[in-house]
Amino acid sequence: MLPDAPKHYPVLLNEIISIITPQHGGTFIDCTFGQGGYTKKILSYDHTQVIAIDRDKKSKTQADKLKEKYEGRFIFKNQRFSKLNNLKLKNKYIRGIIFDLGFSYTQIKDETKGLSFRSSGELNMRMGINDFSAKDVINKLDKKELEKIFKFFGEEKESKKISNIIVQKRRNHEIDNKSLLEIIKRVKRKNNTKIHNATKIFQALRIFVNKEISELIHGLIAASKVLKKDGVLIVVTFNSIEDKIVKYFFRTLSEKKSISRYVPKLEQPESLFKLVKKKPIFPSSQELRENLPSRSAKLRYGFKKRNFYNFDTDIFEKFKYLLDVEKIGDKL
Repeated sequence: MLPDAPKHYPVLLNEIISIITPQHGGTFIDCTFGQGGYTKKILSYDHTQVIAIDRDKKSKTQADKLKEKYEGRFIFKNQRFSKLNNLKLKNKYIRGIIFDLGFSYTQIKDETKGLSFRSSGELNMRMGINDFSAKDVINKLDKKELEKIFKFFGEEKESKKISNIIVQKRRNHEIDNKSLLEIIKRVKRKNNTKIHNATKIFQALRIFVNKEISELIHGLIAASKVLKKDGVLIVVTFNSIEDKIVKYFFRTLSEKKSISRYVPKLEQPESLFKLVKKKPIFPSSQELRENLPSRSAKLRYGFKKRNFYNFDTDIFEKFKYLLDVEKIGDKL
């Protein structure tokens, strides 16, 4: 979870604009529209178009304002970015695609979403187009299942103890936001880290409820398909789990083993992406002073080297252990 900020602040905005160069015009996809920070900046340049996506239906309010201001240059779709292929963009020239995997200040402060452990709302964490809530997870899944979620999605060392107490306590009453925080505090009395002792559990629940692992993997694959030659794919991550996935995706598809099964062997490109930087880009010291929540942000990007649509990747096998944990939600 990211701590509160005084206003919504598009993370690494200057760095992203310098990479996508919207001053040359073109069509871009903002896969995580939110409050529209990236989209507004791109549309401020002449001869640009933006296709924006967000699973949160509340983002439509901000999107409607931009539709009116930039008539004919802005399209908004309320859907998950894993469904990018549904937009039928195969023959459209897309210059850049952006994923910001964080949350806007508005979303964090929304009591109905319950994304923050400072929230007085119920355990929800649904970002939109969901099958179940965090309340369902905490009160319906068994001890072993909760332990796996906390361990793999939150990297929580005390996952077993916390799961045990949750199951014990819910025999007498339903676990809500307040009682979950009390359980975490009881187990993690000695918290020697800078982050809040509930951060990892809340992160795990949010990732699980929103199926963020499969969403990210399918989103990256779909984006790579619709992107055209010399187009750039940009991903901003905020935790080690999603960064691990993005790093692996870019690394393996910038090596020679990225091969399309539909292209004759002699015509196959050596790799799908060209990485200008192998290391991630971090927020500047100035940005950190202005917006402390950006401190955990990492930006990775790659340029598509050739125009081809289908390609092989072993990313599903690589992260099967995470996808298997996500599948626990099928029983809810």
